[in-house]
Amino acid sequence: MAQIDTSKVSRWDQHGREHVVRVRRTGMQRTIRCDTCGWRRSAQFLPWLKAEEHLAEAHQATVDPTGGVITERRGSVRNL
Repeated sequence: MAQIDTSKVSRWDQHGREHVVRVRRTGMQRTIRCDTCGWRRSAQFLPWLKAEEHLAEAHQATVDPTGGVITERRGSVRNL
């Protein structure tokens, strides 16, 4: 059986543009990379949360294409 080692977090900004951060797994380590700006970061824990935070802070991309909306309050990001 093939092992899936990449996933993505996508959000839309207020102008309808999609922004994507890809999460790649290599063993226990995960690397996150933004397709829009090239930002990269290693993240062993909670890489998807860090990806959502980057999209909200750097690109104001907070609309979840699966239907949830992310809002920023007091510097934290949470699902409604």
